Amino acid sequence: MTTFSQVKQRYRYSAILLRELVRTDFKVRYQGSVLGYLWSLLRPLFMFVILYFIFVYFLHIGKGIPHWPAALLLGMVMWNFFTEITNQGLKAVVGKGGVIRKINFPKYIIIMSASISALINLAFNLVVVAIFIAINHVTPTWWWLLVPVFMVEMYVFAIACAFVLSTLYVKFRDINFIWEIVLQGAFYASAVLFPMARVATESALAAKILLMNPAAQAIQDARHFLLPATMPSANGYIHHQVLAVIPFAVILVVLLFGASYFRRRSPYFAEDI
Repeated sequence: MTTFSQVKQRYRYSAILLRELVRTDFKVRYQGSVLGYLWSLLRPLFMFVILYFIFVYFLHIGKGIPHWPAALLLGMVMWNFFTEITNQGLKAVVGKGGVIRKINFPKYIIIMSASISALINLAFNLVVVAIFIAINHVTPTWWWLLVPVFMVEMYVFAIACAFVLSTLYVKFRDINFIWEIVLQGAFYASAVLFPMARVATESALAAKILLMNPAAQAIQDARHFLLPATMPSANGYIHHQVLAVIPFAVILVVLLFGASYFRRRSPYFAEDI
């Protein structure tokens, strides 16, 4: 029978290993870089400036929507958060093949370490969002306290996908290229660059279909609570309680399948890598 001290010792060991993996990954990522950790801030900021001038300034996407640039930046930060977890998680197990062969430890720690690195970058990026919101004179409201809820939702969805992708990648290296294509399509399907109101104007059905995507729903709802006076919630476009549950059901299904698949295959990682 497992005693409390044994359980405590087991998770203490996992926590120490997780901390060391996160520290190592973060150091290696910016090793040899002059600006180092500043790239965590500069990379999304430069991308935002480029997309802002192309899609907002020249193409006038989001015209007439107050504080749309702030909504655009928030969407980009959340999307980058999702892609970083899934891209890093996809190669995490194979990348730690040497450690897996030498040490016996819970393999999910590898995926969690990749996700925590992304969480650190998210914290840096949210500082940029906060500064941009202040510059744009967005009025603070109590609804802002609900914005992190949808970032947690995005985090869980990304972790769920990472479990599936990392397990598949151990045997099928083509998954990396397939996922790149999927992300390109999902980027546009998540309405990161354009307001959902524009989609709904053209086709209410198309807006509902897009919002079945958990990433699109999380971004839309985060924008809604950041700018409640100008951004409808996802449910405001769906108008159906059953359909509104679908994004959360998708996350739950992917998480249960991913965790089960990862756990079932993890004992064979060392010999399959």
